[in-house]
Amino acid sequence: MTGQVPSMRPRLSFVERLDAYERLLRLDKPIGTLLLLWPTLSALWLATRGQPSLSLVVIFVMGTWVMRSAGCAFNDWADRDFDAHVKRTAHRPLAAGVIAPWEALVVGAVLAAVAFTFVLFTNRTTVLWSFPALGIAIAYPFFKRFFAIPQAFLGIAFSFGIPMAYAAAQDRIVPIAWLLLAINLIWVVAYDTEYAMVDRDDDAKIGIRTSALTLGRHDIAAVALCYAVYLAAMAWIGRVHALGWPYAAGLAIALAIAVHHLWIIRRREREACFRAFLGNHWLGLAIFAGIALDYALRAGRWPRAW
Repeated sequence: MTGQVPSMRPRLSFVERLDAYERLLRLDKPIGTLLLLWPTLSALWLATRGQPSLSLVVIFVMGTWVMRSAGCAFNDWADRDFDAHVKRTAHRPLAAGVIAPWEALVVGAVLAAVAFTFVLFTNRTTVLWSFPALGIAIAYPFFKRFFAIPQAFLGIAFSFGIPMAYAAAQDRIVPIAWLLLAINLIWVVAYDTEYAMVDRDDDAKIGIRTSALTLGRHDIAAVALCYAVYLAAMAWIGRVHALGWPYAAGLAIALAIAVHHLWIIRRREREACFRAFLGNHWLGLAIFAGIALDYALRAGRWPRAW
């Protein structure tokens, strides 16, 4: 398929080029970073029993932000011929022909190298696992070409910070880290299906595979089931870690947010589905806040020194 990308790119001023790169890296839209960050920090707190070093917190916050931007650059390069035909993405810099494809690849590679630099300050186990993490991030855009529910593969990419956090904290990846990845994957399918519902018509025209198209009229029921399984599994995680009322309160808030999302997407309106997707960062924050507050009240202290 050939995108409608102009053969001659406009000459940009320095400010305009900076703006194009900002939009390429989604620096103006932090939602993706937050959806990656809250599960990663939750895992870091669980792996360290609420006492992560400040250096690890900085490494994972900065690494998540940089790697998400790198992923956006590569995703836009891979989807440049498709984005031009989707209403929501037609104005992205690559789809609009504002910047060249090679620029996106270079920027993505540089940011991935920066993210890897952060990993070098952890341990050998984390460094080794960073390579499959990068491979998964690069592979995701191509799964939309043939995989019926690419949101499930995105769930792996968006959850890989969990085993990485355990590796950095414990120099190994324990079984519960992989279980947390699987649980978080279910949540990713829920919110990215809401996201896919926004572009359902455009995706059907251009041949992109999404969970919204695959599930059809069962999409809302599937989102509800994913929310239910995710929250029930996270309640079990709380019992395993003997978390108390702060965590229960965080789960209750997360449940209320999930119910609200199901209510507003019931008519499958584009804007409402997008609002529900954006609101998932509050759901993730509620769970992380419950974990962090529980450990803080129990120990009476905050992350230890460097």
